[in-house]
Amino acid sequence: MAYMNFSEAGADLQVPAAPPAPAARTGFTALEWSVVALARKDGLATLKEPSRVARAVGSLFGTLRESRLTDERLEALRRIAVLAWRQSHVIPLSEIRAFKAAGFTLDQYEMLQASISRGRAQNGRRSS
Repeated sequence: MAYMNFSEAGADLQVPAAPPAPAARTGFTALEWSVVALARKDGLATLKEPSRVARAVGSLFGTLRESRLTDERLEALRRIAVLAWRQSHVIPLSEIRAFKAAGFTLDQYEMLQASISRGRAQNGRRSS
């Protein structure tokens, strides 16, 4: 059986450095961009919970359409994108907080606003 004196070998041991902290993301994934694009077609009514009557009528006539996403992170992105498409820069602070709480950054929020503004401007040029 071999014996190693670790008190003497301690000087030779190299302790690996801690891995660097991951950099904050500033962009969106392809899936996230597709959520932003789909949010363009959603109206402000999709941000509200349907009433019991609306759910009953919708299920009776088959018109009930669930627009909420099951992934909470993507739903926060969809909500902020719907507001950006419909109301431009008039976004409630509570929605911005929910967006940040879902793991997004203010840089991503600004990128989203800039992208939607460009999309709105291009759409305006096409319809003229």
